[in-house]
Amino acid sequence: MHKLAATAAIAFTLLVPTAAIATHNNSQNNTHQQVSAQPRYTPPPFPASGTPTGRTRGAAGRGRDCGFKLPLTALAPAVERTVGTGKATYVWGQTIAEYPTFWFYIPAASPSLRSVEFVLQDDLDNDVYRSAVELPAKPGIIGVRLPSTQPPLTLDRNYHWFLKTEIAASCDRQDSTIAIKDSVEGWVQRVSPTATMRSQLKTATPEQKLDLYAQQGLWYDAIATIAEQRLQQPDNASLKANWNRLLQSANLSDVSSQPLLP
Repeated sequence: MHKLAATAAIAFTLLVPTAAIATHNNSQNNTHQQVSAQPRYTPPPFPASGTPTGRTRGAAGRGRDCGFKLPLTALAPAVERTVGTGKATYVWGQTIAEYPTFWFYIPAASPSLRSVEFVLQDDLDNDVYRSAVELPAKPGIIGVRLPSTQPPLTLDRNYHWFLKTEIAASCDRQDSTIAIKDSVEGWVQRVSPTATMRSQLKTATPEQKLDLYAQQGLWYDAIATIAEQRLQQPDNASLKANWNRLLQSANLSDVSSQPLLP
């Protein structure tokens, strides 16, 4: 798994909300929920206070021909909301993991990809962790996991994450190369699973876990579950279909066909 990354400034402070996962409905005496034919992410309610704004798409190449078919992309749920007379994009999701994994599509590789950095801050703008991310050998989707050597995420607290890249590219008809700096950002909140969900997860298969996580609004757990399955079985058509459906439910269909990198 790739190492974590860098420093970044945070533009605002999000007040800490208290959240809980809704109790999962069981079918009679079943130990866990049946596997969904089409796993679909159901977003949890947004925090009662604060504005977890961010962006899942990088700006590089916008209005310029930089040779990127797809921009830098965070594989995270984004919802556009009306705020006053304008609009804001909320990038926020929940997890039950103490050390979640964050997923990103990187549109370039070494040597043109010069650096990738990840930073995680708490809701008071304090750095929680930062480190350089190992440069991928080819364009594709990478996972960036918070290492277990760090303190775990605190329950019911929001954390602001950033991913920054620097790519050497030519963005015009001339043969001049410039350094393009780009970034994406969003928020994550760790919550506690209900007693019912803990019991279900003990005996659930990976497919059933995916369904549980997606329906309970646990985006980071859902995508990590299916991504890890696909890395182990890259030619499995059923896993690929589940991956496509999950990303489609979060408006990320355009990156679903990109390769997952170990």
